[in-house]
Amino acid sequence: MSRAALLVLADGRFPAGGHAHSGGAEAAVHAGRITGAESLESFCRGRLHTAGLVGAALAASAALGVDPVALDAAADARTPSPALRAAARRLGRQLLRAVRAAWPGDELDALGRRFPKGAHQPVVLGAAARAAGLGAEDAAHCAVYESVGGPATATVRLLSLDPFDATAVLARLAPEADRVAEAAVRAARRVVREGAGALPAASAPLLEIHAEAHAGRAGRLFAS
Repeated sequence: MSRAALLVLADGRFPAGGHAHSGGAEAAVHAGRITGAESLESFCRGRLHTAGLVGAALAASAALGVDPVALDAAADARTPSPALRAAARRLGRQLLRAVRAAWPGDELDALGRRFPKGAHQPVVLGAAARAAGLGAEDAAHCAVYESVGGPATATVRLLSLDPFDATAVLARLAPEADRVAEAAVRAARRVVREGAGALPAASAPLLEIHAEAHAGRAGRLFAS
């Protein structure tokens, strides 16, 4: 296991395309649901326990070697919004390009052949962690952090929020993020024994609704 590899994978400068996505924050700002640090924290907490938990469990399962085809189908079933499914696959495709350059290997090549238009990003993230010699816990923590780090960074641009305030939000959420990652790993270990049906299916209907509205909005800053 390489902690340095985890830092590379989780680094916001890793060319995985995440900078073009806000994790639903832009739509929430447009709807008046994020107006400052306090509402950003509430938004991120909700995202952490829904999309963050599901994504982390998918990533941890992939890191444990669960069939990516089954995981991708499960991710589809847990993502009602076509706009969010498309965004997840675009991010997965870009992440796979970056990871194949960093940690080339047969499993990643096979994943690229099976999903030429991209697998869901958390599935690719777990495969990336596996290729980098990381474990399920690492993949889960990386996914959990991405689920809140993206919206926090985007809100700095969208609202000119003080970056110190945005970082403080992430710091306050860190203990909860650890607990969500731990729950995701427990779920992933059940997936190994029981199949993809054991994955969590925590839902966030407003994220789905806002994603569809955002996809058709002109002049948006972020793709999703």
